[in-house]
Amino acid sequence: MSGHDQLVLCLCELTRLLWKLLLPLVVLVLLLVAVAVLLVLAVRFWLQSSRSARRARDGRPTVAFFHPYCNAGGGGRGCSGILDGARRRFNIVLPRPVQFVFLRHRLLVEPSLFPHFTLLGQSVGSIFLGWEALMEFVPDLYIDSMGFAFTLPLFRYLGGCSVGSYVHYPTISTDMLSVVRERNPRFNNADYVSNSLFLSAFKVVYYCLLALLYGMAGSCSDLVMVNSSWTLDHILSLWRAPNRTSVVYPLRRQRLPGRPAGGGRGQEFRPEKDHRLQIRAFKKVLDRGRAGPLKLVLIGGCRNQEDEDRVLMLRGLCQELGVADRVEFKLNVPFEELKRELGDATIGLHTMWNEHFGIGIVECMAAGKIILAHKSGGPKMDIVVPFEGGQTGFLADDEDSYAEAVRGLALPPAARLLIRSNARQSVARFSDQEFEACFLAAMEPLMGTLEQ
Repeated sequence: MSGHDQLVLCLCELTRLLWKLLLPLVVLVLLLVAVAVLLVLAVRFWLQSSRSARRARDGRPTVAFFHPYCNAGGGGRGCSGILDGARRRFNIVLPRPVQFVFLRHRLLVEPSLFPHFTLLGQSVGSIFLGWEALMEFVPDLYIDSMGFAFTLPLFRYLGGCSVGSYVHYPTISTDMLSVVRERNPRFNNADYVSNSLFLSAFKVVYYCLLALLYGMAGSCSDLVMVNSSWTLDHILSLWRAPNRTSVVYPLRRQRLPGRPAGGGRGQEFRPEKDHRLQIRAFKKVLDRGRAGPLKLVLIGGCRNQEDEDRVLMLRGLCQELGVADRVEFKLNVPFEELKRELGDATIGLHTMWNEHFGIGIVECMAAGKIILAHKSGGPKMDIVVPFEGGQTGFLADDEDSYAEAVRGLALPPAARLLIRSNARQSVARFSDQEFEACFLAAMEPLMGTLEQ
């Protein structure tokens, strides 16, 4: 037997051996896939039967909003606390009762549970939290109002529900990818990552894969509402559903009965708010001889020890720059005190890069304050924009431009009054009436399917 024949014989024997080994494995895989498919179909049938039985019993369809932090508005625990908080903070009284389903495993979406790979951990955690919600109640229409897009396929394909979403901020965005690609250090891109070519490349791959999965999950939505033009651009690039996507601006807090117009929403001392930029810009204003008494008041909430440590660091920065006597911190203040501070203020200062919308800016403008906001995101695209050709505020993007803008606010009273008037009129676009009209118009096609 020639060497060639021996080689052919060896290859044939090797092929037979591999086939004998792989055939049971292939059969096992197919069997497991079939069992998984049957299990999914059985769960789907059970869930849809539960929904059909509930609908037959109640005689009407149901709409469910997924909001694991619904009881975080200062109203206390329990249904009565949530409803009372809505009444006190937003002057909203529901015309008929609603049912609350309390979830026991909200910890699964807390960022503190995932010190590394936080976005991935929260996304996976939201699937388990969504499963808990689905086991508790199977609605006809499911609306995610917290940005947990990975719950959408769960309710659509297992629950058989129509699904919609109101996106305030995309879980992953093209801006986040560009920050990592350019190795630009920011609050969500640590120095040790931006300084390493390998870690930056790894993070880009991680973000790209997460963006792909996020887009696939979001594309399951039958209806998509976003809160700003900035969010719209990013969601369109990721979810690719232009015919199902519309902008519904959030509403600002309305005047409470017997109270003066204007409200306020205390921001939290989170890193993305960039309070350091406010303090450094304020220092430059003082160094350049801004006339008259000037004080910077930082008002916000401390959610945890991390926020308290951040405030301590900001106080240290004030000491370092020699402005501690001109900067005042007000932490976790009551709503009434927040309103008083807003009434006494002259300028509303905002420094967050690429904020998705900026409801605090809207509230300052509605209260008649001259706004100075970051030249990016929602403030630039939707809020601090001309009104009937008139100026509504100022934009800046670094210490120098903020300092120059503050110094430039030494305008004649008539000019300042005109800007404030334009700003207050412009925010009528964000009233509860406008929100209601736009929300109902966006929801109408999906609500129509519930009667079928």
